[in-house]
Amino acid sequence: MTLSSRQAPGDCLIVWKLDRLGRSLPHLLATVGDLKARGVAFRSLTEQMDTTTPQGEFLFHVFGALAQFERSLIQERVQAGLAAAARRGRRGGRPTAIDPEKLAAVTAALEGGATKAAVCRTFGIKRSTLIDSLARIGWSPAGSRREA
Repeated sequence: MTLSSRQAPGDCLIVWKLDRLGRSLPHLLATVGDLKARGVAFRSLTEQMDTTTPQGEFLFHVFGALAQFERSLIQERVQAGLAAAARRGRRGGRPTAIDPEKLAAVTAALEGGATKAAVCRTFGIKRSTLIDSLARIGWSPAGSRREA
């Protein structure tokens, strides 16, 4: 649900149920925080939550603390999973497009005077892949010759 700026300070946004306002608890908290910053109150009829009362405000602060705790736990689990995968010899990310042996042959060809276009045709790689791979290893042409 997208909230417009139609709500003016002093208004109250009323929803039937909390899940009608936000996709997740952090999203809901951000939305209600935005409403509060604009001076707009919030009420949920099913959960009987009302941010115009101290109890409703307290409940939202508790929800915010729980959401932050949940985010921290998820981050901790992800880091633990990545560390476990690294110990097993797995590494994440996209596989390299050009293996080190092929890249060595490509750089040798370029240093031998071949153009980037010729290298791309010979080795069957795209120009953007070649340029990205050369940038990753920090290769630059020896002279200031123009490459096609």
